[in-house]
Amino acid sequence: MWERLDRYQRRHRWLGLPLSVIYKFVDDQGAYLAALITHYGFLSLFPLLLILSTTLGFLLPDNPNLQQQLIGSALVQFPIIGDQLTSSTQPLRGSGAGLVVGIAVALYGGLGVAVAIQNAFNQVWGVSVNERPDPVRARLRSLWLLVLLGVGVLVITALSALASGATEFSADLGVGVRVLAVGVSTAANAGLFVLAFRVLTAREISVREVLPGALMAAVMCQVLQWVGTWYVSYELRGSSQVYGLFGIVLGLLAWIYLQALVVVLAAELNVVLAQRLWPRALLTPFVEDVDLTSADRRSYRTYATTQRYRESEHITVEFNDASENRSTKSDPSKDELTEDDDVGDGTPQESDASSSSPS
Repeated sequence: MWERLDRYQRRHRWLGLPLSVIYKFVDDQGAYLAALITHYGFLSLFPLLLILSTTLGFLLPDNPNLQQQLIGSALVQFPIIGDQLTSSTQPLRGSGAGLVVGIAVALYGGLGVAVAIQNAFNQVWGVSVNERPDPVRARLRSLWLLVLLGVGVLVITALSALASGATEFSADLGVGVRVLAVGVSTAANAGLFVLAFRVLTAREISVREVLPGALMAAVMCQVLQWVGTWYVSYELRGSSQVYGLFGIVLGLLAWIYLQALVVVLAAELNVVLAQRLWPRALLTPFVEDVDLTSADRRSYRTYATTQRYRESEHITVEFNDASENRSTKSDPSKDELTEDDDVGDGTPQESDASSSSPS
């Protein structure tokens, strides 16, 4: 049964491609990469909100209604804490000390989350350690992400304000404008993801290579926003007194983690498509003695060469002849070996062996 299912998924892209994305996500420890992004994302979120609220307190001290409207528009992607932060019971007040502390912590957390995303993208694309930017250049590159996030917040805020204004003006007009705003917002997010995928990866990649993942990430983030808004509106209504601060914290962590998972999976999709790392053998993660496909062997070579720390270090990956012969016969999509592929010398070796030696 397993052999027939394996042959079927190798021949059908609709099944083999998603399976290969999941396998590569597991191989790259994508869940841990997403957890690291979540840590810094959660650390930087509240200081950013502190900066926003403090700035509005300075600029609009006598207009609490406009303050709440702007905050509600800016926080449209954070439904978990929207009710808590858009309450008008306590108007916002500007604080110089709060602004300084918020900027310092937000900068630390923001650069941290950008570096974590860089690390995830470089790991996913197989960029060797020696080719990645040093800590200083990595943080300078991270400033681009902070600029992109700022632009994204401004675009989303403007679209949300436009949709709200159209709804108040006319119910029929408001529906059309809301649909248009969602479409434009999704397209804008896709554009931001394209820029982020290219800027934060230490390798030259084209727009075409990152476009599938960018579209997937934009659509999935929009869906997560709707689901989060629905869940807060219908499932958590009136429960703030019960769950209190713990509910907000756990909800935010879950929300940011889901967003991070979407970003990492989108990057994995880009790599699998660009490097044609599919189909994979169905039982590869579970069984040692398995017929490896060409995509399996290319993936394992990439995992090994990613760990090169010095330019003078050479890493070769060899598979035993039995594995090579079986994969050649069983994999109908096997392509020809390139001069970069290392083939065994005919002696028995381990099925996945790597060695390092100075040049």
